[in-house]
Parts: sequence; C-alpha cells; structure tokens
Amino acid sequence: MYLVAIMDWYSRYVVSWEMDLSLEISFVLEAVKLALARSRPEIMNSDQGSQFTSPQYIELLKNAGVQISMDGKGRVTDNIFVERLWRSLKYEEVYLLDYASPR
Repeated sequence: MYLVAIMDWYSRYVVSWEMDLSLEISFVLEAVKLALARSRPEIMNSDQGSQFTSPQYIELLKNAGVQISMDGKGRVTDNIFVERLWRSLKYEEVYLLDYASPR
C-alpha cells in the first residue's frame, strides 16, 4: 500500500490523504485536489519522487497559484513532520494490528 498525506506544517494537521495499491500518480493528484478544495497554501513542499515531479502535479499546483518547493536530494529532515507522521502510523497502528490484507 502507498499512502500520501498533505499536511499543514504550521498546525501539523493532515489536510487530506489517499491510499492506493500502486504508485501511479492518480491518488496523489486526488489528495492534492482535496487539499486545495479545503485550503490554498502559498507553497507546497514535497520530496523529489516521480509523482511530485510529474507534469500533471506541477500543472495542478501552477493552475492553483501555488509555489512549488522540493526537498533536497537525500535530505529526509527537510520533510521531518511527514516522516514523523509515517513513523507514528507504523508503530501505533500498522505494526500493532498486523493487518492480514489492505482491506
């Protein structure tokens, strides 16, 4: 399973999230669209994954008037709030409940 979360860095509130079985871009775009429907940030920061460098993602943010920021290569601490969310999710939910399937 792949999970994407759009987080407000000031409040650390998860504005939107989506999960998918594949790493295709559609679930990322859906999460961004849901987040933009709730709030329009001045800057959207992401890592350098292929979903976040794709023309569809970049065009979506440009059309919304959002500036694009990307973490430095190999700089996990640039995205520390989301990394902490993933750690909490894994240790407080996934590992404890040992899901047999994604459903």
